[in-house]
Amino acid sequence: MRIAIAGAGNVGRSIAQELIGNGHQVMLIERQPRQLRPERVPEAEWILADACEVSSLEEADVAGCDVVIAATGDDKVNLVCSLLAKTEFAVNRVVARVNRAENEWLFTEQWGVDVAVSKPRLMAALVEEAVTVGDLVRIMTFRQGEANLVEITLPAQAPYVGQAVRSVPMPRDSALVAVLRGKRVLVPTPDDPLEAGDELIFICTAEVEDEVRAVVLGKAADLG
Repeated sequence: MRIAIAGAGNVGRSIAQELIGNGHQVMLIERQPRQLRPERVPEAEWILADACEVSSLEEADVAGCDVVIAATGDDKVNLVCSLLAKTEFAVNRVVARVNRAENEWLFTEQWGVDVAVSKPRLMAALVEEAVTVGDLVRIMTFRQGEANLVEITLPAQAPYVGQAVRSVPMPRDSALVAVLRGKRVLVPTPDDPLEAGDELIFICTAEVEDEVRAVVLGKAADLG
């Protein structure tokens, strides 16, 4: 994919290096000359421009990008960049960095944001995920589809431990997309058995999160 990243600070450069390592074509857009350091990520295309200016984005051919990532340290800039990418250039996928938790409510599809990545929320979720067994932890929200990426670590007493994935009656608007078992990442098939300690990764709407928790953990009484 061709990916444009607005903001070439530590966060933007780290994202660029990761994406380039995965075989993608990356363009870094930076408005501060002192931050323009092509030697830090030589494989990327570097552009000195303002990601909040339509003319700058036109010159950078943002319309030809598959994804735009607004990764600056300024939430206002990230919102404007996201809105322009979606409304003026019809970019298919827009990902925006949220720097301040109180601004998270703004990062919606109305501002052109498909996926909002909140550093405070993500850090809190990762802490919860590391210590929580037997509960549902929300890791990320996909704004456009109103869907969430959530995780449940199976306790030994969960009702479907030892049973095949097909035995789990998943609620509507939910899907088990991965099982983390030790150092392995498994793409679940209907015949795969679940084990105590498995980290189950689901995509589901917010409305059915409680149902997913109740089914997987055997807490149907919580729904009533």
